Amino acid sequence: MPEGVEFIVRAILIGAGATVILDGWALLSTRAYGTPAPRWDLVGRWIAQIPRGRFVHASIGQTPPVRGELMIGWLFHYAIGIVYAALLLAIWGLGWARHPTLAPAVILSLLTLAAPFLIMQPGMGAGFAASKTPDPTAVRLRSVIGHTVFGLGLYAAAVVSARLIG
Repeated sequence: MPEGVEFIVRAILIGAGATVILDGWALLSTRAYGTPAPRWDLVGRWIAQIPRGRFVHASIGQTPPVRGELMIGWLFHYAIGIVYAALLLAIWGLGWARHPTLAPAVILSLLTLAAPFLIMQPGMGAGFAASKTPDPTAVRLRSVIGHTVFGLGLYAAAVVSARLIG
């Protein structure tokens, strides 16, 4: 298979697989520990407002709902997972995907904490690194755990895709 096609296929498989693992963790965490479930509807609302010129909100929950926001949020969630997998492949190469190791996946997943802390949470009204939330430490810890689980998922999905593709 041509390398460009292989890159795209692996990015999709690894990114979507890691995102499924993250979603499984979120479901388990919600059911077992009462952790708040991700609000992909609010993420979708935020994303839908960006082309309308609204990037920053005082509170995304107070912004009027947008048609299809839940679907938009889920699609964005999986698209970001695939983009992060593509970034991992762009940095460490297809050789990593053919013979995955844990460290690059976890390193990248922790570096991507910059996105929620610096872009998403401030944009949705939660402040820098969730500073405006009732319990910023808990929100930050959930973000770190979630990104770590995603990193483990990147590695696990890469192992599976290496067995499937070679």
